[in-house]
Amino acid sequence: MATMPASLLFQDEYAHQILAGIVQMFQLTICAWLAAMALGVLLAMLRMTHKRPLVALVVAYVEYHRNIPMLVQIFIWFFGIPTLLPQTVQVWINQQHSEFIFAVVAIALCSAAYISEDLRSGIRAIPSSQMEASRALGLTYLQAFRKVVLPQALRLALPPLVSNTVLLFKNTSLAMTIGVAELTYVTREIESQTFRTTDIYVVATVIYLSISLMIMAAGAGLQKRYRIQGR
Repeated sequence: MATMPASLLFQDEYAHQILAGIVQMFQLTICAWLAAMALGVLLAMLRMTHKRPLVALVVAYVEYHRNIPMLVQIFIWFFGIPTLLPQTVQVWINQQHSEFIFAVVAIALCSAAYISEDLRSGIRAIPSSQMEASRALGLTYLQAFRKVVLPQALRLALPPLVSNTVLLFKNTSLAMTIGVAELTYVTREIESQTFRTTDIYVVATVIYLSISLMIMAAGAGLQKRYRIQGR
């Protein structure tokens, strides 16, 4: 009798592997998203200073990461960058699960380029008079940016930020190419053990689809809650 796709989840050995893959996927997603968001805010802030050297540096960063496939960037970080590090640093990183660390770095750096552009579009939609008024009230540039401009920019940029969050989540599957045991990696391992290709990939598809829809639903809820009146 053919095995139903969901039946794989009820076998202890495979269920444990799938659960471990989901946990690793969430860890990778959360770490990469937090780093990408922090760096994206910094890049957007530097881009809006209108200082030519900083702007040129940010533009170069964004164009590089937006035009080089993320898979290539992951390979560069995992296979190329370690060769430039001192031997002691290489040994330490290898002891700390280097594949996970470099996957987080590569995904975060690439995603930060997209996030910074999303935030920049939100910032540009805010009248410059708000920054000028904030400075006139005695706030520094950083204070005005953090307390006045950024909160509004985040609201305006929520739709593309949600889309890029879903994209970041899906791109974590690329980490399997360097040995990160996330969901896609585990799916291939189970497929090679059971030869139930359709069954296990249907299970993985349902998991990815469910999580993506939950992220989009959460984003829609945030947009509704923090919608700026009149827009």
